[in-house]
Amino acid sequence: MFGADKGSVASTDDSLNGKGLKIGIVQARFNASVTDALAQACKAELVALGVAEKDIAHVTVPGALEVSLALQAMAEKAGYDALVALGCIIRGETYHFELVANESGAAVTRVALDYQLPIANAILTTEDMPQAIARQVEKGRDAARVAVEMANLLENL
Repeated sequence: MFGADKGSVASTDDSLNGKGLKIGIVQARFNASVTDALAQACKAELVALGVAEKDIAHVTVPGALEVSLALQAMAEKAGYDALVALGCIIRGETYHFELVANESGAAVTRVALDYQLPIANAILTTEDMPQAIARQVEKGRDAARVAVEMANLLENL
């Protein structure tokens, strides 16, 4: 569904109606050129889906491992309909890539389950910078759509 259209879409589908939703974004600053593009695309898509700019909270943290702690703090404050995790982990020559990718992914999932709060995980895990750059805009938009769709789904369950 999301892969077919790479452009921004303000869908008439109610599942993608962001009007009245409050969304929190946590962005890792490591690999900032990529994560800044992810955040810009995500915020633009949220607005295109009807989320008011004033209802988008955006915070930054040093890296992917710190994202989950900020997500947890936002979840504890309540009032958010969904959260978005943004980051970029690029494979290096050591096991560090696997550690950061696995631990950050597991922690984001744990926060979502513990707080029963949708979290769109757009922490990219790529082999190299060109792969990250190729995905930064599309995955930022995808994260916005996932956050809105899941917020609406949980509201209706």
